[in-house]
Amino acid sequence: MGSEPLKVGVLVSGRGSNLQAIIDASEKGDIHARVVVVISDKEEAYALDRARKHGIEALFMDPKAYPSREDHDRAMGDELEKRGVGLICLAGYMRVLSPYFVGRFQGQIINIHPALLPSFPGLHGQLQAMEYGVKISGCTVHFVDKDVDHGPIIIQAAVPVLEDDDEDTLAARILEYEHKIYPRAVQLFAQGRLRIQGRKVIVEGGVTPLWRVTNPSLEE
Repeated sequence: MGSEPLKVGVLVSGRGSNLQAIIDASEKGDIHARVVVVISDKEEAYALDRARKHGIEALFMDPKAYPSREDHDRAMGDELEKRGVGLICLAGYMRVLSPYFVGRFQGQIINIHPALLPSFPGLHGQLQAMEYGVKISGCTVHFVDKDVDHGPIIIQAAVPVLEDDDEDTLAARILEYEHKIYPRAVQLFAQGRLRIQGRKVIVEGGVTPLWRVTNPSLEE
C-alpha cells in the first residue's frame, strides 16, 4: 500500500496481551497500521513495558491528577490528537470513558470483550457464560458508544465451552481468538471498509465466514 499506515493509540490498564497482538500484526505487515502511543491509567501496567520494548511511546496518565473524569479524558484526548491518532483501541482499559470522550472520537474507538455480545457484558464475561450454562461463548470487537459493551459489532469469534472448563481455561481459549480478531478489526478499519448503519456494521467488499461451530457436535 502506498498510503501512510493508520496511527493507532491504545488505552490499557493491565498486561496488554491484545496490545501485543496488534503490535505483532503491525510489525509483520499483516495490518496497515502502527501503534504510536500507549496510555495507561495504571503506572505499573505491564502493557507500558510492552510498548517501550517496541520503541512505542508509553504514557501513564494518573486519573487522580485531574479534577474529574472528563478532565482526565480531555487531557488524554489531547495527547492522542497531538500524535495524529486515527483509531483508538481499548485493550483491557478498566475505566469507563466519559460521554465527552466518546463524543469527541465518535466512530474512532473500538473495544474487545470476552463474550458474544450482547450476552454477558461487563466484568468476567467468561464466568458469566459458564454460570449461565451456554455451550458456545467467544469474543467480540465493537465500536464504543456511551454505554458499556454496547456499540455496533465489527467482528465476533465463537468458542465452545467444554464440560471440564473453569473460568481460567475458557478465558485462555477465548484469548487465542481475541488475538486473531482484534488485529483483523484494526485492518478492516484501516482499509476504510467499515460503515456503521444503525446498530449494524457493514463490511464493504463482503466477508466470508471461516467456519461454523456446534457444541455438542452434529457428527456424533
